[in-house]
Amino acid sequence: MPLTADSMALSAARGQLASAQVAGDNQVTILVTVLSPPIRYNWGHEGRTIFAAAPPWRPPPHGPEDGRGDSAMSETVPRGREEDGQREADMLPAAHADEARRPGRGRRTVVVVTVVVVLGGGAAIAWSTGAFGSSGSTGDGRLAAPPAFQTVIRENLSSQTPVNGTLGYAASYTVRGQGSGTLTWLPSLGQVIRQGQALYRVDNGVPVVLLYGSVPAWRALTEGVTGADVTQLNHDLVNLGYANRSDISELGWDYYSWETGAAVQRLEEGLGVSNPSASLSLGSVVFEPEALRVSNVLGSLGGSASGPVLAATSDRRIVTVSLNTSQESQVKAGDAVTVTLPDGTNTPGTISSVGTVASGTGSNATIPVYVTLTRSSAAGSLDQAPVTVEITADSAPNVLAVPVDALLAQPDGGYAVEVIGAGNTRHLVPVTLGIFDDAAGMVQVTGTLAPGEHVVVPST
Repeated sequence: MPLTADSMALSAARGQLASAQVAGDNQVTILVTVLSPPIRYNWGHEGRTIFAAAPPWRPPPHGPEDGRGDSAMSETVPRGREEDGQREADMLPAAHADEARRPGRGRRTVVVVTVVVVLGGGAAIAWSTGAFGSSGSTGDGRLAAPPAFQTVIRENLSSQTPVNGTLGYAASYTVRGQGSGTLTWLPSLGQVIRQGQALYRVDNGVPVVLLYGSVPAWRALTEGVTGADVTQLNHDLVNLGYANRSDISELGWDYYSWETGAAVQRLEEGLGVSNPSASLSLGSVVFEPEALRVSNVLGSLGGSASGPVLAATSDRRIVTVSLNTSQESQVKAGDAVTVTLPDGTNTPGTISSVGTVASGTGSNATIPVYVTLTRSSAAGSLDQAPVTVEITADSAPNVLAVPVDALLAQPDGGYAVEVIGAGNTRHLVPVTLGIFDDAAGMVQVTGTLAPGEHVVVPST
């Protein structure tokens, strides 16, 4: 490129190779004075002075301190080199010649570099120094590493919005005793009780059994009765393996048959009842829709088995989010989300349901959003723990994308990426930004880019 003051400043500021073409039999004298913090370029034939940011100051690799706060360039300077340095200082304008001759003060070391090139017509010159280029040499004789790069790709991107949530257990239940007797065994906090297991025991260890069903126990069950409560009892007995499906179906799912009575006896025997009967008294079973996790023990040993005995939740892990109604359009049941746990680990989840009744008013109105974890075990024993849920706010399929750290802010606003071309040449390509995918570290871009091109990224 033609060597101008502006191009020289740009090359120095960016730390790239500077090159120049000088036509005719012109003698060009370039005086580069590194005064830190600016680099000053004095162009003798143009009489212009420009400034650019200098690289960080570093002490010379060899030589002891001279005792005056400056790093000495060497212990001994040959006389010939000393005279050359004097002549170089004499070539500077007076204001800078004194500074060049003057001993350094503190860290303000003055380095004078004089380049005198006599060129024939049309000859080209090119140079690379520590101030002008970062490629080629590191300054200690080693070649610098090539630039780090990533490939421009097409992929599906999505942008996430973080919202606060609470990790706990789904649903809540109160277990009420409906029989007589005295409480003689109670479960511990956090214990999970499943279908066919004892919720608690009364008197001489008689179990009160958890069975699955939506209809609460409301009567004694014995041979000959029919109803929805009998239907769910028969399904429980079949699922637990105490009754044969075809036998129960043949006699009727809603009918308490002799097959049902025999299966009830086998259930009670399995729970340690010494003389099981073929019927169920009121209060001997509790119907709930699912397994129960004990969250509070309401009864006490020696107390009555009538009334509230246990408070419980399900054993299903769930995250509850109070989502502002302004974000309601961003979520729907079935959406995949990422949940960040209190220890910083991420685990996948799915929105199971979105509430329709808002609480609060105006800009503070919220709706409940429920998220189930793909792996409940990831939550461990956490309960009522604060978590962060990343919901998908926007998505873009099959778009051009580059790493976020490839973006370069431009002085006039906007962004560009630095593309590596043939022969390791580099050039800036302006881009327009789309959505940011924080999880992938990618950003959607549009511009004169193509998949497979390489863009420069910071070295790690």
